[in-house]
Amino acid sequence: MKIQLSSQPASAVWGEKALLSFQNDHAVIHLTEQRTLNDVQKAAKKLRTQGIDDVELVGDEWDLENSWAFYQGFYTAKQNFAIEFTSLEEDDEAELYERIHCSDFVREIINLPSEVITPVELASRAATFITEQAENYSGQGTVSYHIISREQLKERGYVGIWEVGKGSHNSPAMLQLDFNPTGNPDAPVFACLVGKGITFDSGGYSIKPSNSMDSMRSDMGGAALLTGALGFAIARGLKKRVKLYLCCAENLVSSKAFKLGDIIKYRNGVSVEVLNTDAEGRLVLADGLIDASAQNAEMIIDCATLTGAAKVAVGNDYHSVLSMDDKLVAALFAAAKEENEPFWRLPFAEFHREQISSSFADIANTASVNTPAGASTAAAFLSYFVQNYQQNWLHIDCSATFRKAGSPHWAVGATGIGMKTLANLLLSVK
Repeated sequence: MKIQLSSQPASAVWGEKALLSFQNDHAVIHLTEQRTLNDVQKAAKKLRTQGIDDVELVGDEWDLENSWAFYQGFYTAKQNFAIEFTSLEEDDEAELYERIHCSDFVREIINLPSEVITPVELASRAATFITEQAENYSGQGTVSYHIISREQLKERGYVGIWEVGKGSHNSPAMLQLDFNPTGNPDAPVFACLVGKGITFDSGGYSIKPSNSMDSMRSDMGGAALLTGALGFAIARGLKKRVKLYLCCAENLVSSKAFKLGDIIKYRNGVSVEVLNTDAEGRLVLADGLIDASAQNAEMIIDCATLTGAAKVAVGNDYHSVLSMDDKLVAALFAAAKEENEPFWRLPFAEFHREQISSSFADIANTASVNTPAGASTAAAFLSYFVQNYQQNWLHIDCSATFRKAGSPHWAVGATGIGMKTLANLLLSVK
């Protein structure tokens, strides 16, 4: 079916202020003055719900942003659809297809079941994706990486990832990837990206109810998002050195699993009492943040589907941002505005760091029940593993990563929201 854009209102027969109308073999999306790119996405989603799965976008009105908005709404997890773009200039077409390529990586790897995407598989696919992007846009030899797994994690001091993942048959793993287009092994690191890669989260002994566990294959959304963002930044011409750390594990119940009351002692000297095994994401991220802090990078960004509290605050519609660095937050929001992606800032202050105290260790992995600011205290926990947590560090609680139910704009499953913004940030910060 051919799809056209029109600035004219639909005929009254289609209803007052109708967004869509149909004429013979084509559909028309009516974009009057009040309508935006979100309405293009909404129209695409409506077409899919009507069983239309093969379309051609025709007419000069289909510029880059309208085409991208349509793709976002037309996408479904099964990927049983086809879109032909016919009106784009060569540069816009290249940009669109790279957006699709990187976004599809993010969405597909989140949507795939945990039986397929194990911790080692997640690390391996991420490394392959970045390597291929670098070979296409920066040349061979610009990427090096290591995947640390099994008992090597414990031996090398990655105790958070080891403790969380040791209860599963599928080995925990950590990806340490270095994108260095300078060719100079002594080049300074511009940014470190640290992603939570929990490929399935049962909650451990603090077990989740079934209706909270059925989407937990998506708990590696932070790792997927950062991988896609780095890959997209490379495609857009990233020339700075960036290191990627993915902290990957399955959080399951077994005789080997970590338990409430355990004490974890990290390489930086911080000890942690486990009060809730379902607060495992911060335990694995701590290992990555310790490594990232040692690089003296200009910027550290971590992304994680970390707390239900953030999702209660902003729903599935925004990613939550927590940071004490106002300048860096402003740069993120400027990038988000340019890319038409939604982020929302949540509070993070010094007093939150006092709310995760423990009688048996330096800190606990959750705050007390009398402290309901769960997203803020989770960020406070992570701050103990960032050397200079007050500057140059962004924590993103990825509330918009995955939708258990569809919306007028999105199908069920992963969204890919944030990929373009984070790539933009890597390219725009001087």
